[in-house]
Amino acid sequence: MRIGHGYDVHRLKEGRRLILGGVEIEYVMGLDGHSDADVLCHAITDAILGAAKMGDIGLLFPDTDMSFKDADSVELLRTAVRAVADKGYKVGNIDATIIAQKPKLRPYIDKMCENIAGACDTSVDNVNIKATTEEGLGFSGEGLGMAAHAVCLLENK
Repeated sequence: MRIGHGYDVHRLKEGRRLILGGVEIEYVMGLDGHSDADVLCHAITDAILGAAKMGDIGLLFPDTDMSFKDADSVELLRTAVRAVADKGYKVGNIDATIIAQKPKLRPYIDKMCENIAGACDTSVDNVNIKATTEEGLGFSGEGLGMAAHAVCLLENK
């Protein structure tokens, strides 16, 4: 077994779609980034790659590569999981936390879990996603951005 941790943060920006865990969420702003800026998928991808000692999302999908411009982060996660499988690992479980003051994310979490489980070729029972605020503190509390943390357990295939 191997354990990895991932973290990602993106600034909120008008004129962008808000995508979290592959779910489009109606909100006045979206996350700014080279891809779709899905902080949840990015943190999970980093956790999985870290557990396999394969660097991070920027190494596998550099933001200098225009082929990843506006990329679907669920598909990037799926690609990372295949790369980890090629090294002999499978996802055991994932636990992740989204940090965002607004909008309320509870109504979307079950679908996020389904999307992540599908991309990671694992059961939805192996994926836990939580959302929390920072009680108005810090950049996310002030509504300037969102962040996500994730941990992942990889098992030998």
